Amino acid sequence: MWEPILIAGGVAVFLGVFGGLMTPIGGWYRNLRKPPWQPPDWLFGPAWTLILGMAAASAVLAWRAAPDATSQRDIVILFVTNALAHAAWSPLFFRARRPDWAMIEVVFLWASLVALVVGLWPISPLAAWLIAPYLAWVSFAAWLNWTIVKLNRPFGVRPKEV
Repeated sequence: MWEPILIAGGVAVFLGVFGGLMTPIGGWYRNLRKPPWQPPDWLFGPAWTLILGMAAASAVLAWRAAPDATSQRDIVILFVTNALAHAAWSPLFFRARRPDWAMIEVVFLWASLVALVVGLWPISPLAAWLIAPYLAWVSFAAWLNWTIVKLNRPFGVRPKEV
């Protein structure tokens, strides 16, 4: 009975901690040109905490509402796919310093969320709705990512040696 809650909660905590560790706010990031509508840096931690908590609740609701083992397997596949896509974005943007690569990756993260909403809806509409804020935030983050790429490109260009 508690196992789905512990697993979903543990994964949410892991993703939150991992994302935080992969998101150094240092000189490189501070020196990027950003749009005036970018939220303040302090907002991202609470937003992701709430979003990942809602995703964990969604996973538990869907798991419990699943009519059979095949549906439960499908739910796990959807959430694992999303977790992998979620975990890939921050290292690309912040550690590799490649917002352009992160912009490509965010498409997969966004698609994994659409797949979650579509896949969960027949099992638990409430579980699907709990993913909606995550999808909205990633949509906004993709727009922000795209704007940062536009304002700061090119990335990964090495200076020519003399």
